[in-house]
Amino acid sequence: MTRLLALAPLLLLAACASAPTRSGFLSSYDGLTPRTDTLRAKIEQRRDEAALAQVRQVAIEPTVLVGPGGWLTPGERVLLQRELDAQLCFELSERFEIDPAAPNRVRVAITRVDPTGRAASVASAAAGFFIPGPLGLRAPGTLGSLSAEAEMLQGEQQVVAVSWSRSATAIGTDDPSLSRVGDALQFAEPFADAVAAAMTPEGLKSRPIPKPDPCAEFGSRFRPEGWAAKFATGLYVPEMSGAKASDKGER
Repeated sequence: MTRLLALAPLLLLAACASAPTRSGFLSSYDGLTPRTDTLRAKIEQRRDEAALAQVRQVAIEPTVLVGPGGWLTPGERVLLQRELDAQLCFELSERFEIDPAAPNRVRVAITRVDPTGRAASVASAAAGFFIPGPLGLRAPGTLGSLSAEAEMLQGEQQVVAVSWSRSATAIGTDDPSLSRVGDALQFAEPFADAVAAAMTPEGLKSRPIPKPDPCAEFGSRFRPEGWAAKFATGLYVPEMSGAKASDKGER
């Protein structure tokens, strides 16, 4: 354990998140300001408080992929885009009415994805069984990342803009995975959390989940089988943890 603690600063340094992107997806990057209250992710955002104050309905457009990511297979692209769609729907529906005809459009793009190393993830999962404590140890070659951008538009007016980036850490709670997009999939939820927080008007309280659930197409909001798989294998398993696959075999 002493040796592990001694290595921690070097391992954490190697896993620092890359800077938020400027992919050209957002309608404007003017006024983006770095947040200083985050530890794991790097976030820049801007809010038009006056325009945001009246927002109670949003339409969520499907997530797109821009920039680097040519190594992704078509199946990996769909898996990742659908997970972001699901997490954004889950988070925003706790604050707003989800209405495809709403004048406030939420647009999202994945701007960078670095792969999770599958072979080294097996070794990392095995090591987790022999290193007690809540924090796992991962080899540098296993560490993936996700960068994404989002904005809310009223017509052509940008109300909120967010640029977000996070990399897996060598010591921490990011689970290794046999999926090359394992880390990126796990980061979809904290990305959606940050976007929803940025898009929430001052003083707006969470609302009960409507019935029927507007996000029902993505499956359950909580999947206990994913936690069971992690406990049994030490791995993040997308099929048991992420959004339910589309019944139509597509997004």
